[in-house]
Amino acid sequence: MATFLYKLGRLAFRRRHFVALIWVALLTLAGVGAASAPAAGSTSFSIPGVEAQKAFDLLEQRFPGASADGATGRIVFKAPEGQKMTDAANRATVQKTVKTLGDGSEVLSVTDPFTTNAVSKDGTVAYTSVKYDAPGMELTDTTKDALEAAGDAARDTGLTVDVGGDALQAAAEPGAAGEIIGLAIAAVVLVMTLGSLVAAGLPLLTAIIGVGIGVSTITVLAKALDLGDTTSTLALMIGLAVGIDYALFIVSRYRSELAEGRDREEAIGRATGTAGSAVVFAGLTVVIALAGLSVVNVPMLTKMGLAAAGTVVVAVLIALTMIPALLGYAGKKVRATGEKRRPAKEKSGQGKPGLGVRWASFVIRRPAAVLLLGVVGLGAIAVPATQLELGLPDDGSQPTSTTQRRAYDLLSEGFGPGFNGPLMIVVDARDSDDPKAAATTVTDGIKKLEDVVTVTPAMFNKAGDTATITVIPDSKPSSTQTEDLVHAIRDQGAGVRTDTGAQVLVTGTTAMNIDFSQKLNDALIPYLGLVVGLAFLLLIVVFRSILVPLKAALGFLLSVLAAIGAVVAVFQWGWLSGLIGVEETGPIMSMMPIFMVGVVFGLAMDYEVFLVTRMREAYVHGESPSQAIVTGFRHSAKVVAAAAIIMMAVFGGFISSSESMIKMIGFGLAIAVFFDAFIVRMAIVPAVLALLGKKAWWLPKWLDRALPNVDVEGEGLRAQDEAASSRDGDEDRELVRA
Repeated sequence: MATFLYKLGRLAFRRRHFVALIWVALLTLAGVGAASAPAAGSTSFSIPGVEAQKAFDLLEQRFPGASADGATGRIVFKAPEGQKMTDAANRATVQKTVKTLGDGSEVLSVTDPFTTNAVSKDGTVAYTSVKYDAPGMELTDTTKDALEAAGDAARDTGLTVDVGGDALQAAAEPGAAGEIIGLAIAAVVLVMTLGSLVAAGLPLLTAIIGVGIGVSTITVLAKALDLGDTTSTLALMIGLAVGIDYALFIVSRYRSELAEGRDREEAIGRATGTAGSAVVFAGLTVVIALAGLSVVNVPMLTKMGLAAAGTVVVAVLIALTMIPALLGYAGKKVRATGEKRRPAKEKSGQGKPGLGVRWASFVIRRPAAVLLLGVVGLGAIAVPATQLELGLPDDGSQPTSTTQRRAYDLLSEGFGPGFNGPLMIVVDARDSDDPKAAATTVTDGIKKLEDVVTVTPAMFNKAGDTATITVIPDSKPSSTQTEDLVHAIRDQGAGVRTDTGAQVLVTGTTAMNIDFSQKLNDALIPYLGLVVGLAFLLLIVVFRSILVPLKAALGFLLSVLAAIGAVVAVFQWGWLSGLIGVEETGPIMSMMPIFMVGVVFGLAMDYEVFLVTRMREAYVHGESPSQAIVTGFRHSAKVVAAAAIIMMAVFGGFISSSESMIKMIGFGLAIAVFFDAFIVRMAIVPAVLALLGKKAWWLPKWLDRALPNVDVEGEGLRAQDEAASSRDGDEDRELVRA
């Protein structure tokens, strides 16, 4: 591996015009394609195999033309104090709004609150529902504008009017200001770390090019592959972070090789062969973790993971080819101020040891204390993870400044918290002797359950063999009481199937969220086993050790549990939530734990590979285990710390997003990187290696012979140097004899 990448780096350096032209051409091609690509349609959300999805599919078959997946809009009216919605003037305003909405080209139906009993008991709140023939993301802007305009017209009469429903769902806004701040912080850290504006600019430039290619490609494929806005946001987030880090490691190693007196072409070859090998395997762990999301069997999550993995692959390829090419253009400007005076001191051992060396020496002297403090500290932070509650965001999690959130609150005020999360019961009575009697049995049974406010009469399809029943819970959609009610209805349905032959299915947004959370919970352990298992095998090949990969995996579990604990404390319990703009606490997004496991595992292995391969390199070249730890920190600690800060800044920039899911992902990944890089990799890892000594690098001989030699530490390059030196010595001896 090292020898191949060494040759690749030198080739890219010599053919830099050609390499740079290829990447610029790819960026241009992707950009033109994205600009001319058709607009993406609705992002379908399906969960194969769960009951809510089966019921939804059944509705599509048995109620053709009903547009079961069509968007719904709600306009909620509240009368001024001292008035009621049933007053003549207010009634006239509502009926005028209903008539206006009914003229829309994509509207299937509009309800009149005074004929559908959609007025609260105290008469102060009423609502009208608008059913559309297309999903929310496929509605035209004209339709959405008409819905909002109808609300504005009613508001002008003195009523409090707000609009909700999935008809107004919009593309996620990651928070452009936050991204810019994140990139600015990354730039400052790069300048401070590398001491050169040119050197600092290279990782930023290549990361932006890589992300541009990745996100543009996603945009081109969005309509054909049904990729949503969140997919692009995730690719942007991961691509920027790893793109900057991978380039930083190669640039830093290149400068180290220059400091040892090598010429520029040889230095870039060495940097690509050693640091580039680490980049390849670090990138592989991230790709494994992201692509592994496919095992969950949720199409949306699979597409997000594969798209982000593709962006990581682009980042790796750019780091291995474009960075060497650009370093060829940079010349001596890549050196930091005072770089020429540094090598002599370093070689003679003079000068004050760096912070990384001092810290590594401290850990080696007190490994047990450092290990205990790190494990206990992260364990304490992980405690809130035991109270994790999962759900999916709805209008109740939106900022209070949005009309969707105000409409949600008005409905809760007028009709109860469960009104925002109705359950749809589908009675498949095709195998029943008396479908109507079966539906009546279901209705009567649900009325007897706890936490039920309203059960509507059964509505049959034209064939008379399938009915729908709407159930309004007493609790809000994301509550455990509502989840218990769903399970109770399903348990009761088993008895109905036995007695009447009819099948009872529970669906609706709330039931779909519950099933989604359960599916992700069930998939977490298999996913974790697959990803950690594959990465464990990969790291055995890289480090040629059993205990080092095992320690890496256990450290990751500790950091990810602590990160989930922090997410629960902030987003579920509300601790310090005001600092990052969390307006509404509640359940953690269902996909957050499994998503965090995948992404954080990949990123954690990045730091493991970059830091420990340098230690392994020193150990292979003859240093003692303790000396190898110090050497690894001398060469890598500063760069790993900078890379972690950069990654935290990039992820932290997404905390400013108004989209709750993006905000939660940004915070979770930023805090996870902090825990893993600075506590696990910088403290726990050297402490464990110091305690293990030579045992850390133990590998059974039979396994050592069976494993391929990928040569991440560049032993092949060292052998090449020794062979060249030997040839030079022989030539000198021949000259002396002559």
